[in-house]
Amino acid sequence: MSKRPKKYVDKVLALRARLWPDLIEDELWYHKKYDGFVTIPRTMPLIMSIIDDLTKGTPASSTYLDLWCRTFPEMYVSLSEQTKLAYGAGFTGQRARRTWQERIRLLNELGFIRVAEGMAGEFSHAVVINPHVALKRLKDQKHPGLVASKYNALLERAGEVGAPDVDRDPKAPPPASSIPF
Repeated sequence: MSKRPKKYVDKVLALRARLWPDLIEDELWYHKKYDGFVTIPRTMPLIMSIIDDLTKGTPASSTYLDLWCRTFPEMYVSLSEQTKLAYGAGFTGQRARRTWQERIRLLNELGFIRVAEGMAGEFSHAVVINPHVALKRLKDQKHPGLVASKYNALLERAGEVGAPDVDRDPKAPPPASSIPF
């Protein structure tokens, strides 16, 4: 993980103070101060846009993000409370659970998650796959729904934020500095 230089942080804090002099620190959300946070890739907005391209007509990005937000470092999610999961992904009404299950099926088929059966039925357990790995596989398979310009934008953004796992073979050894949790 790269650390921002103190000089940069001081510069940003000074600019923020000038732009918003009435800002109260407690209005800001700090992940080290409050519980209930999850780490996400800085590329997540592009990933979500690409997921919606891949699931044309049945957008699945909100389902993916909701699953991601329910994970811990093990990247496992219990799918046993499907009505709650559907609601968390933005689906309500009589068809909410069925709509959610359709999105889960698509995410599984595309390789963004892997599901396993259990007491809750076909979708009882899930593991959330690194989206960069899933997208690299889809690119290598020449998936027709993967828009080249968006994948290239993902590569550009990955370079900006220092994400070495984008477009890397998942079977290749990880960089020496990688830490699993």
